[in-house]
Amino acid sequence: MSTFTTEIASDKIVSDNPIHQRLLKAYYEAKPFVSGKVLEPGCGEGRGIELLSPVAEEYLALDKIQEVIDALKEKHTGVEFRQAVFPPFDGIPTDSFDVVISFQVIEHIQNDKLFLEEIHRVLKPGGTAIITTPNIKMSLSRNPWHIREYTSSELKALAQGIFSKVEMKGIAGNEKVMTYHEQNRTSVNKIMRFDIFNLQHKLPAPILRIPYEILNRLNRNKLQDQDAGLVAEIHHDDFYLADESDQNLDLFCILTK
Repeated sequence: MSTFTTEIASDKIVSDNPIHQRLLKAYYEAKPFVSGKVLEPGCGEGRGIELLSPVAEEYLALDKIQEVIDALKEKHTGVEFRQAVFPPFDGIPTDSFDVVISFQVIEHIQNDKLFLEEIHRVLKPGGTAIITTPNIKMSLSRNPWHIREYTSSELKALAQGIFSKVEMKGIAGNEKVMTYHEQNRTSVNKIMRFDIFNLQHKLPAPILRIPYEILNRLNRNKLQDQDAGLVAEIHHDDFYLADESDQNLDLFCILTK
């Protein structure tokens, strides 16, 4: 079973490669923070588990899709997987994890404040959480799979009400990455010019998900046809951890309990 869509980028679909590499980069940047007991709420299909689990004493990964959890259990021994819908983190004791990582998840959570409060609760005193989420300043259109997206200042303000220390950084791209991003922007704008009534912001999200998926897949395939070398050659090393900026593709938030 595969859950890959344009929202859950694949490492096996060439047109998804720039997104996959961008998301993978966050795990590489998180690795120096990882030790002890680690919790990953919203692990998806396990993009970073092979990289991070060897440097953790214990690794617990949560996801809401049972089929994904079943597949991950077969693939990764020594890692605990649980099917869970959160927040809250039912059955997880307070002060029990050294590190929590949750990448590209908070934008899907209705009660984002409770989500961060639960991360704070399960962290040990002095523990670290790392959250990534798209930077709305760099989004090209409304994503109907997201409850909301954040500016850096918005996410910082939310987190500062919960954690003792909040450090905002971001995942940025080099010239190769930004060439792809601008090609993507141009292509998306050509599609959106037909939305003369601004329906992407007026219609309920569930109605938009199927056309979004179809158009997004067609757009990625078009970009691959347009510049196949660029799409295929982008690597996680073409992304880097940057200081807080509106130009970062994703927000990278380091939280301390």
